[in-house]
Order: sequence, then C-alpha cells, then structure tokens
Amino acid sequence: MTKPEILMMGPYPAWDLEDLESNYKVHRLWEAADRAAFLSEVGGNVRAIATRGEIGASAELMKALPGLEIVSCYGVGTDAIDLSHAKANGIRVTNTPNVLTADVADIGVGLLLAVARQIPRADRYVRDGHWCNANMHLVTRVHGKRVGIVGMGRIGVEVAKRLAAFDCPIAYFDINRRDDLPYTFVPNLIALAGQSEFLIVTLAGGASTQGVINADVLQALGGDGILINISRGSTVDEAALLDALERNVIKGAGLDVFWNEPNIDERFLTLENVILQPHHASGTVETRQAMGKLVRDNLAAHFARQPLLTPVI
Repeated sequence: MTKPEILMMGPYPAWDLEDLESNYKVHRLWEAADRAAFLSEVGGNVRAIATRGEIGASAELMKALPGLEIVSCYGVGTDAIDLSHAKANGIRVTNTPNVLTADVADIGVGLLLAVARQIPRADRYVRDGHWCNANMHLVTRVHGKRVGIVGMGRIGVEVAKRLAAFDCPIAYFDINRRDDLPYTFVPNLIALAGQSEFLIVTLAGGASTQGVINADVLQALGGDGILINISRGSTVDEAALLDALERNVIKGAGLDVFWNEPNIDERFLTLENVILQPHHASGTVETRQAMGKLVRDNLAAHFARQPLLTPVI
C-alpha cells in the first residue's frame, strides 16, 4: 500500500521522526534550499502537514497543497495556523493540549521563584566568591503574596493550584468568570495588576490578546510587582516591558516567550531584573514524547478514518 505523503515544517525529535518515516512518505520542508520549488515538486501529493506551534501553517502554504486534509500541530498554540482558511477549505487541524499543561505551570512557578528569590544571582554570588566577604542582599518572598493570573484556562488553573499551596491569594482575569473555581474573578486587567504582587500571563496567543500586557498594566503592577509570561510573546507589549524593566517601573520579570524569538531584543541581555528562558516550558523528555505521540496518533486516526483525538477544527 502506498504511504500517505506528509509535509514536515520543522524538525521533530528522533523518536517521532522514525515513527513518521515508517508510516508516511515524509517531505522535510525546512531542509529545502528553494521552498517554492520544493512545494511545486511535492505539494500535489501531500495530504497532511506536521508542524510546530511556533511555525504554524499559513494560508499561502496550504494553498500550495491542493490535496491537504489535515494539519497536526506539535504544541497547544494554533495562532500561527490560518484556522479560517483551514475551516473554509475543510482542512482538519489538531494540537496537543493537556499533555504539556503541568510542565508549563511548573516553569511558571519556577520563573517566579527565580525572579523573586534571585536564584541565578545567588548562584553567581557563590561561584564568584562574594559570599566569603559578605552575605548576599535580601530578596523577595513568594509565599503569601497576592497573585494575579491572566487567562484562567488549563495552564492558569494549574498555576493557581501550585501557588495556592504557597498560601498565595489567587485572583484572575479572563473573558468570563469561572464558577467552578474558588479564586477571585477580576473583570478589569488593570485592576487585577493593581492588586497583585505577581502577575502571571497564561493567555492563548492571537490577535485578540496581542499586547494586552501594556504600559498601563505594568504601571499598575508597580515597583514591587513581578511579571511572568509563559503564554506567547505577542501577549506583552515588549517595548513597554523593556521600558518598565529599565526604569524599575516593576521589580522584575521571568520570560519564557518573546516577541521576536529566538532573535530577542538585545536589551534583555543587559538587565539583571529579568530571567530569560528559551521558550522551553514544555521542554521535558516526558512531555515532548507525549506531544509527539499525540501528533502521530491524530495523523493515524485521520488516515484510518477514525475520530481525531484532539481536534481544533
């Protein structure tokens, strides 16, 4: 039987690629020197796209694949996939929710601890021999502090559970109140920032959330406030954030995502009050294996004419 042909937008771990290549004819777009020519050559036979959340799939790309049936995304975020085009053309889209939720929540708390307790600076303090001369300066506690969560979806709920164990009062901003949660709903984002010492962003990306963490929100968070972003770089007005960090409008920030990643603004590299992560919140062996399996299982279900496991459309 002829193997279905799929287009891979970017590299996957070896354990996923081996499985995909055993079941499909895989075309590696990221290795093509001339992508337009490559798509012209193979695009007519491609029935599926295997992509990553940060790469997505544009309408232009999908138009170059007349036989496209499904886009399977390695990641939760689908803001880089043109869902309107896919839906209008009967193209199914899947993602990998739930399997990475706990890891992302873990890194959110880890970033908060790293910023508040200044863990990287403390490590350098010991390594550089300063401890022999004097004790390190005092830092900020986490337990008992007021936390505001921006976006109370799966990841927001997991962050709240973790910080509730730190005896932190939890409030949140979202489109609607969630009656199934014991936390305080605040319908105004600036008001939430104003009452919070730690503001943790767990929103989905996309046009509706672009730049919602702006200068006014950061001003409301204030000089004792810490911002953590484990959502998408697009949710924060990065110019406003850099200004706030440089002028100490807020105390600090922990960032796993950036506007122009991986080519981030170099001003971040000079700041002592920000902890930087390479968009690696889900970067554990266990979670990446589960994500890859879900991508593969969705493709297998589609070609077996079975219900998709995690459909977006």
